[in-house]
Amino acid sequence: MSTTKPLTPRRARTRQKLVDAAREVFAREGFGRSTVEQVCEAAGFTRGAFYSNFTSLDELFLEMWAQESAALVSRLQDVAELDAPKVRDVRSAVERVLAALPVDLEWFQITSEFTAHAVRTPGLAQVMARREDAIQEALFPVIDTLLAQIGRSVTNREALGASLVAAYDGTLTQLAVEPDSAQVRQHRVELFTLLVEAYSEPTRRRKFLI
Repeated sequence: MSTTKPLTPRRARTRQKLVDAAREVFAREGFGRSTVEQVCEAAGFTRGAFYSNFTSLDELFLEMWAQESAALVSRLQDVAELDAPKVRDVRSAVERVLAALPVDLEWFQITSEFTAHAVRTPGLAQVMARREDAIQEALFPVIDTLLAQIGRSVTNREALGASLVAAYDGTLTQLAVEPDSAQVRQHRVELFTLLVEAYSEPTRRRKFLI
């Protein structure tokens, strides 16, 4: 259960230092081998400071994930606001979106290890699933804006959202194995393009059918 103490500026700084330190520890040690003591040492705090802010490493990771997700959504919103007029077709929209999402292999490794841990932890997988659903909902206004620029609209939001998440995770795995492969990056663009085209259609066609 999350703490209910007021988030004062001082406490916010302490929490952020713990989150930043935890990312370093998780990347170096792996989530499963990391300890509260290692995070505290890296952040320069005591165990008391840790447990005044987080109940566990699981809760700390979820805070870290929330921050990463918010940053991702913010970058995509910038694409929708600034790059939408430059979008010519589905592929160019995909290219602009992927360009705004740098491949962070360190973060990929951390999240992969935590996902494996969550699958074995009762209740935690459901928490992650709900948060992924929330992220997808936050991303659809961006997708709608970019597709509207080229006269298209989504036909099946649930299927598209699930497919994009699966493709994103799968292609990150490929890039982790072959980080310098131009072919993998090209196939990534092609896969996302095919998915968006499969779950969208020209707006004019939809209006005509109705």
